[in-house]
Amino acid sequence: MESELKNLNPTSNAQDVSSKDDRPLLKSDSAVVSPDDLQELEKKFAAYVRSDAYGPMGCGELPLKEKLLLTLALFTLVPIRFVVTFTILVLYYLICRVCTLFSAPNREGEDDQEDYAHIRGWRRVVIVQCGRFLSRAMLFTLGFYWISETYRDPFKTEDEGKNEDGGESERPGAIISNHVSYLDILYHMSASFPSFVAKVGSLFTPPNLLPLCRSVAKLPLIGLICKCLGCVFVQRESKSSDFKGVAGVVTERVREAHLNKSAPMMMLFPEGTTTNGGFLLPFKTGAFLAKAPVLPVILRYPFKRFSPAWDSISGVRHVIFLFCQFVNHIEVTRLPIYYPSQQEKDDPKLYANNIRKLMAREGNLILSDIGLAEKRIYHAALNGNNSLPSVLHQKDD
Repeated sequence: MESELKNLNPTSNAQDVSSKDDRPLLKSDSAVVSPDDLQELEKKFAAYVRSDAYGPMGCGELPLKEKLLLTLALFTLVPIRFVVTFTILVLYYLICRVCTLFSAPNREGEDDQEDYAHIRGWRRVVIVQCGRFLSRAMLFTLGFYWISETYRDPFKTEDEGKNEDGGESERPGAIISNHVSYLDILYHMSASFPSFVAKVGSLFTPPNLLPLCRSVAKLPLIGLICKCLGCVFVQRESKSSDFKGVAGVVTERVREAHLNKSAPMMMLFPEGTTTNGGFLLPFKTGAFLAKAPVLPVILRYPFKRFSPAWDSISGVRHVIFLFCQFVNHIEVTRLPIYYPSQQEKDDPKLYANNIRKLMAREGNLILSDIGLAEKRIYHAALNGNNSLPSVLHQKDD
């Protein structure tokens, strides 16, 4: 969600890319992915491959027992969960509306993004505490009845709670997490209620809905809640100058959170997109430009039937299957605050790579060198799209 923080090269030539990538992804006479093609794609794009009972894109052939369970859940569990989750959403919107009455929003960046994350006093306490409680209530409603949390210290130092200079433990400027699903946001809201960098629009967003997504901050219910969280919005196909503006806002927010205990923490997903939960993509450097300590958190979603990972499945299909599954699981591994060395402060790329290797080792995740562009290729192939240019010419932000 925060891959928009990476420095982009505005001088890239789309025509050059077209000449290099104008080649068929599948055989020219293949409208549907064959088993051999699918096996080859799954090896190449392993970080985005679904391995649950529902198959690629959630469209696999299901056994009779699974179909019966889905049918039963559709008419019993899904309506109940929909009503409860919508009620929670409306309730929290009303709480945010009351707490922001007669309060002017904070404005940041060149595009004057609005937020209420800097409200102080009882209003902020109510927004945060109710947000955390209701986020956990929503996870409970979705079947996450228990959340397994592990606190791990890979360094095992005697001077726990102190930084490398021997001083008292400093507040991290940001929480760094791997990105598996939109459910990640609900968990982090329930755990620490941080601010997010939100990218409007997705790989699954139809072109006719993009104008709506770009105005997400003005959407009923969701818009005000996002402002109370302090979300920083960026359009997926935004210009490079806009990305620089967002990077500046986020860097300032991270620095402020590190120095000011009353400032909201930033929550960043440096991979820039979601995976199937077993891999860790390359980190963008934007989360580490502030040179502040960070708190690494690793999320996993163990499953037996349906995987909560949002990798190669549409949002609507994912929500329906998630609502149909009675029990869902999440495992959280929290690592100690990571204090960058002077060398890491001077080199954000080194800082990002070291955090990534640490998280991969402690979370038993496989390091992958693919990114958002490859995810688009994989999705296009699964949809029977034989040509690359229309996929790759979208900015890999």
